[in-house]
Amino acid sequence: MAHDDAAQFRLTVVDQALRLFAERGYEATTVDEIAVAAGISRRTFFRQFRSKEDVIFADHEFQLVSAQEFLEQVTGDPWDAVCEAVLGVFERFTQWRDIAARRYQVVRRVPALREREIVTVFRYERLFTEFLRERLPDTPDLARVQFTAAVTATHNYLLRRMVRGESGAAVGDLRAELALIPRGRRERSATDDMVVAVFPRDMPPRRVADLLATRLDSL
Repeated sequence: MAHDDAAQFRLTVVDQALRLFAERGYEATTVDEIAVAAGISRRTFFRQFRSKEDVIFADHEFQLVSAQEFLEQVTGDPWDAVCEAVLGVFERFTQWRDIAARRYQVVRRVPALREREIVTVFRYERLFTEFLRERLPDTPDLARVQFTAAVTATHNYLLRRMVRGESGAAVGDLRAELALIPRGRRERSATDDMVVAVFPRDMPPRRVADLLATRLDSL
């Protein structure tokens, strides 16, 4: 089964599972009922998913794989690449808006699923941070972590507003917000603390000192 076909198949199962969870409750719905609703056998279900919980987050698994594949091929600015990967995730969620909205309703009612969602969010952050560590080895690690945390939090905030029906946020809105997040800084070197000044040869030393003091105070 091709990658896109496999993803569409899994989304079909997810769609049916979420419908049943909404109608009957997560705990009351069985794997057999999901399989029947999706028109597949129990064996086929377990070839694609390990459990009911996996069904809930199947689209996230696809998103993580897609983001990783994108980052492996990108050649541009690493900070921009992370933003583009996040934009791709958001765009696909806008296409699956109904599924994302129904999952939100199910997850918020089940504590175990809320915990799994937190872990899933961390997996996005870890993917983006590891990418920046590989592409920007001289950047302070805290700067990389701060950036990926801010990017992920911005994505999740707009996505939650969308699935709750509070906003019609689009990809362009997320792009504008991501552009405001500061990029990391490189490691400081010895030359970062050096100041080079040029003065006329005949300028009095006292005047040179005064000008340097004034300019350094303004840096």
